[in-house]
Amino acid sequence: MTGLTGSTGLTRRGFVTAAGATGAGLLLSTPLASAIDRAMGYSAARAVSTAGTTLEAVATPVTPGPAYSRLTAGPGWPLVVREDITAAKSGRDDRRTAKASFVQFTDMHITDVQSPARFEYLHQFAGSAHRPQEALGPSATASLLRRVNGLPGGPFTGRKFDFMMTTGDNTDNHEQIELKWFLDILNGGRVTPNTGDADRYEGVQDSGAPLYWNPGKPLDDAYTKKGFPQLPGLLDAAVTEFESPGLDIPWLCTFGNHDNTPVGTLPANLPGIDHWYTGKYKIIGKDESTAKRLAAALDKDGTGRSTVEGGGGRRAGVPVAELFGGSGTIREITPDERRRTFSTAEFVQAHLDTANTGPGPEGHGFTGNNADGRNVYYTFRIAPGITGISLDTTTLAGLADGSIGLGQYLWVEKTLQRGSSKYYDFWGNKVTQQVTDELFVLFSHHTSDTMGNILPDSRHPLEPRLNGDTFVGLLNRFPNVLAWVNGHTHLNGIVAHIGKTPAQSFWEINTASHIDFPQQARIIEVTDNGDGTLSLFTTLVEADAPYAADYGDTSAQALASLYRELSYNDIHADPIRLGQPSDRNTELLVINPLA
Repeated sequence: MTGLTGSTGLTRRGFVTAAGATGAGLLLSTPLASAIDRAMGYSAARAVSTAGTTLEAVATPVTPGPAYSRLTAGPGWPLVVREDITAAKSGRDDRRTAKASFVQFTDMHITDVQSPARFEYLHQFAGSAHRPQEALGPSATASLLRRVNGLPGGPFTGRKFDFMMTTGDNTDNHEQIELKWFLDILNGGRVTPNTGDADRYEGVQDSGAPLYWNPGKPLDDAYTKKGFPQLPGLLDAAVTEFESPGLDIPWLCTFGNHDNTPVGTLPANLPGIDHWYTGKYKIIGKDESTAKRLAAALDKDGTGRSTVEGGGGRRAGVPVAELFGGSGTIREITPDERRRTFSTAEFVQAHLDTANTGPGPEGHGFTGNNADGRNVYYTFRIAPGITGISLDTTTLAGLADGSIGLGQYLWVEKTLQRGSSKYYDFWGNKVTQQVTDELFVLFSHHTSDTMGNILPDSRHPLEPRLNGDTFVGLLNRFPNVLAWVNGHTHLNGIVAHIGKTPAQSFWEINTASHIDFPQQARIIEVTDNGDGTLSLFTTLVEADAPYAADYGDTSAQALASLYRELSYNDIHADPIRLGQPSDRNTELLVINPLA
C-alpha cells in the first residue's frame, strides 16, 4: 500500500497532529515525555472509554534490541487526527452522533502446524513459511475474542458493535480441519488443534532439526542464539483441547488467498494435491540452494518474476512435486484425512451450514447465491443508511497477491450507482439521479497495491482481471464511498485516496495480522459530526492476555501471552508492521456527501 513506511516511533509531527490545531503550540513547547502525556490525555478526554484498547496500553519490549526480550504493558498510542481529505472543525465532539461501530479481524492464519503440506524449510528465504509461535495460534485467537466480548462498544461513541468482519486468510494451509477450527473458534465450543497422532506433536519443532526453535530440545539454532527459552511441554499444551468463548456479536467473512488456494500460493485444483496433504511424509529440510530456488518460485508478483533476492528471473511454474517431496530431510508422520483441501464452494457451504451459524448471521454474509463458489462477493447492512460490500480479490491461479475480475468490478459499479444520487461517470461527468442515498464501506483481503496479480481465474477463465489502481479509480467516482478496509500485508497502514475533488476521496484502512507481531484487530466507528463532515475513528486492540508471559502456565490465556511474546522475538519479525502513529489510532475526516 502506498505510503506504508516503517517507523515505530511517535514523531513530533504525529504528536502535533494528535493534539489538533488548538493543542499544537502547547506540544511544541513541552519536553517529549510531557508531550506524550498530553497527547494521551487529549485522546482519553475525547473518548468514552479507552479501557481494553491500545489507547490505554500496548505490548512493549522490556529490553528493546536484537536479543530476546520479554514484554510488558507500555504507554498507549494516542489518537491522531488526519485531515488529508478535509479539515476538522472545532466542537465536533459535542455534535457527533454514532452511525456504526464494528470490528475487523484479519489474517488469523489458523494453522495445522503438523501438516505435510507445509514448507517450513523455506523460512530462511521466506519468513512466513515458519513462525515459532504458530502452534499457539488457535488458543491465542480465542483470547482475541475475549477482548472484543469484554468491550462495551466503540471507545469514542460507546455504540455497541454492529458486527465483526474478518478480511481473509482465516486458514493457513487451506485444510478442512483448519476451516473447522476457524468456525468453532469464532462460534464457540471445544477445539482440539491437533492432527495426526492424537497423543503427540509431530511437527518441525520437536524434530531436532537446527533450522527451527525446538522448545524442548536445546539446539545450535538461530532462535536459541537470540535467547529463545527452553519450554518443555509447550508443544503438548499447544495441541491440547481448549474452550473458545465464541464471539458475542454477529460476524461476517471475506475470502483471502489462503482460503481459496493451497498454502495461499499454489494454483487451486492441482492433480493429486490431496495425496500430498493427507500423506505420511513431511519434508523438514532441503539444501540451501534448493530452498532458495523453491522460495523464489513461490514468491512471484503476478508477472512471473520472482521477488526473492537472488532467486533468479522468470520461472515457468511452481515445482509442486519438489516442494512436497524429492530429496531432503523427511519425517514420517501420522496421516490424517481431515487435512484434505477445500474448494471455494465448500468454504462457503460450511458457513451456510446452520450448525455453524453461531452468533449469526446465517451464512456469515454468504448466501445461496455464493454456494457454488464462483462469485463469492456480497453486500450487507452495516447500519441504517450504510451498506457494506465484501469483495473477492483472490484468484484460483495461485500466488499470494490478488486482483478483481471485470464482472465483479461492474457489479460493484452498479451497486454504488444504485445508492448514489450523485456520482461521476467514467469520463468524469457528474451524474445526478433520484435514488435513496447510501454510504458505503468496502471490505477485501488485498490492498490496492497488492492487486497486481492479473493471472486468469479458472472460475471465469476468459474474464479480464483488473489491478488495484483501476479499482481505486472506480471508487473515486463515488462520493458516497467512505472507506475500503483490508488486510493481507500484516501491517498497519492508512492511506487517503484523493480524488479530483475532496468529496471524491476515501480512506483505505489496512490492519495488521493476528499471527505476526503486533497481533492486533481494529475497531472502526463512523460518526456524523453535524458540520458537513464524517469521522471514522480507528482503534487497535490486542488479545486479552497478560503482557508478561508465565512460562509455568499452560492455560489458553497464558499461551496467548506467549504467542505474542514469541511473535515479537521471531527472527523474521519486522517493526514496519506496527505502522506509523498515523496508521494506528486515528480520526479520519471525510466530507459528508449527504449533508
